[in-house]
Amino acid sequence: CGDCSAQSNCLSVEPLETELGRKRSINQSTCNKDQSCVKGFCPSFVTVEGGQLRKKSKGGERPDPMALGELPDPVLPTLNSHTYPGGYGIVVAGVGGTGVITIGQLLGMAAHIEGKGIVTQDSAGLAQKGGATWSHVLIANQQHDIRTTRVSTAAADLILGCDPIVTAGKETMVRMRPGRTRVAINGLATPTAAFVKNGAWANPSESCLEDILQAVGNEPSNMGAFDANAVATQLLGDSIFINPMVMGFAWQRGWIPLTEQAIMRAIELNGVQVHANQQAFAWGRWCAHDLPKVQALTRPVQVVNFQTREPLQALIQKRMGWLEAYQNKAYAKQYMAFVQDVQHKTSAPVAEAVARNLYKLMAYKDEYEVARLHADPVFLQRIADQFEGDFTLNYHLAPPLLSKKNDKGELVKRKYGPSVLWGFKLLSRMRFLRGSMFDVFGYTDERRTERALVKQYQDSISEVMATFAPGKHSLALEIARIPEKIKGYGHVKERHLKAAREQWDGLMQAWRAN
Repeated sequence: CGDCSAQSNCLSVEPLETELGRKRSINQSTCNKDQSCVKGFCPSFVTVEGGQLRKKSKGGERPDPMALGELPDPVLPTLNSHTYPGGYGIVVAGVGGTGVITIGQLLGMAAHIEGKGIVTQDSAGLAQKGGATWSHVLIANQQHDIRTTRVSTAAADLILGCDPIVTAGKETMVRMRPGRTRVAINGLATPTAAFVKNGAWANPSESCLEDILQAVGNEPSNMGAFDANAVATQLLGDSIFINPMVMGFAWQRGWIPLTEQAIMRAIELNGVQVHANQQAFAWGRWCAHDLPKVQALTRPVQVVNFQTREPLQALIQKRMGWLEAYQNKAYAKQYMAFVQDVQHKTSAPVAEAVARNLYKLMAYKDEYEVARLHADPVFLQRIADQFEGDFTLNYHLAPPLLSKKNDKGELVKRKYGPSVLWGFKLLSRMRFLRGSMFDVFGYTDERRTERALVKQYQDSISEVMATFAPGKHSLALEIARIPEKIKGYGHVKERHLKAAREQWDGLMQAWRAN
């Protein structure tokens, strides 16, 4: 629902696209652990205490790039004042706080080790951490060959794009020139502050890559893009290694006029996670040489990875299985019967919208469902795959029957220790009580409202089916999608529901008037 972003104003709360809509996830590599996002009124927050991000795969050591075999050495640029007057210009573009400046320093040290002329200059936007940041690097055979302190307009020979949004920005694009500039880029953009304010923010990575390709003359050989975030996270355990990976990619393409030995020595002298940074460079080389081989070693970074489109019948069958796990077969059959009726009496797009949104309303997350999801072995295994060490799990919840209220009348979350997992398992098994006279949770206003919403939605769709006509298709689709606007839990859900009801009533009035 985005309340965690509203509470924390934190860029580490990132969008997570799933078949059930956009969710949120915490970027473990950039999280500063102030835990302000936990204030978000949502039962999904789990804090891991005493552990650390897993640096090894669950089965043991992470893959070693050296084990893949020998890589061919690239042909490196030959520096001379005729081909590169003023020096070979490199611009490192990315987000502050992720090591952009460090890459510039590593290139500078490597050039110094080789006895070359070198000038580096760093610049940042309004925010040094989290804002756009650049490092300008000029390399020449002799120091006197370099006449400026930064890469001039249309004078970049290489752009190391650690983030596509910054790379596609004006400050970086003006350095590019078709036929001269080459770009090695991480293809996945870091979510910007716009996502904190606008939950519907769309990641512009693809359009950024298109703009960059055009800036280098629409010549694919002058640009190399890959999802460095996925490779760094899965093979090295941390997205902080994106930047040295992009550098390794560019080096393997033959776009950096420095030897591998000098770069490795510079990483050693830097003295920070030496082995991991050297491995990141090597993985970047492999991505440039044989990306499919590297991708075969990674698993999807996102928790859920579904096809964006699938046949309607498959979509219905999948949700029937989920509803059976949520409640029982009879509940799932009720869902199927209603959706099939919509299929017969309206259009395929309307039926798909109803299939998605009726499921959303029927699978409301009450105490039984929250318990089932927290006790799900798949979820617990996912945590074990991501963290290592002697850690405990704490759950941040506000059960309506047990929680206090603040001055605004809103429920207050509290932390529950790992022992509550046994309660989750027991409560999950008691979900057969849901909706019955023995359902103690079902008497709260929130649960009554959620059950009523299912019937109200079905009544509205039944009215649409009764008078459906091709000319009213767009309006029918809007009505079918109303539940998409109902998000969150507790007082957050109440706020969204109030706005949705106003639109809902207006749409139904318009339907009856036509």
